[in-house]
Amino acid sequence: MYKMLAIDIDDTLINDAKEITEGTKQALAEAIAHGVTVTLATGRMYASAKQLAAQLELNVPLITYNGSLVKNSGDGRILYEQCVPKEAASVIFDYCERNGLHLQTYYDDVLYVKEDNDKIKAYSELSKIPYTVYPDFAELVHKPSSKLLIIDDPARLDEVASELRSLIEGQVHITKSKPHFLEIIHHQGTKGDALRYLAQQFGYDLSQTIAIGDGWNDREMLEAAGLGVAMGNAVAGLKEIADYVTLSNNEDGVKHVVDKFILQTV
Repeated sequence: MYKMLAIDIDDTLINDAKEITEGTKQALAEAIAHGVTVTLATGRMYASAKQLAAQLELNVPLITYNGSLVKNSGDGRILYEQCVPKEAASVIFDYCERNGLHLQTYYDDVLYVKEDNDKIKAYSELSKIPYTVYPDFAELVHKPSSKLLIIDDPARLDEVASELRSLIEGQVHITKSKPHFLEIIHHQGTKGDALRYLAQQFGYDLSQTIAIGDGWNDREMLEAAGLGVAMGNAVAGLKEIADYVTLSNNEDGVKHVVDKFILQTV
């Protein structure tokens, strides 16, 4: 029997209207009633993930920043943390400055940017989280970052990712949560690392875990889980490595997984 369910948020748990449907809420409540530990696993910061956890009445550790921070939703206690190495952060800050790229850094669960622009405004609206404009942005390279995020056109980000990997290979994990979001975290700060940690903490074997996601940043989590599930709207590469492909985020894909594999009603 499955004991733990880890769910990505954007384009997985929430539909295109940015809502958790009543059907999904009810299915997750039933899963919890059956003794399953339900948690969120997101690229979002903790403050943003906590808002969604509250809607589901979850009082469990949350996997945030793509896995680099696991923190209790109740008392806010940090259980697992892997910050971007400072040497790598320095290279990234310098690279973004030289190439005119929009960079965001997250320190102590606060989102910082160098200047106010359309990219950060849209991001803030999506995640329902405020941001701090910090003109002396370069100073923040000395602060431990939960993650760094670059926002730009998908094709340009592919080039950026390739160049950064050649500059700081092995120090960080570089992935995409959305086509225009390039996420940079500690090389042991993936959702897969966090899932393995949480399963161990709860005394579950990884074979007893289910992970659901839609983006390439969910790959490590799906590979680690006993049952890796890709959403119907997931990127093609994730569907190829998934154990199962469910319905889309607009068709209660998460609910379908709960009904089929946990409640066994379909």
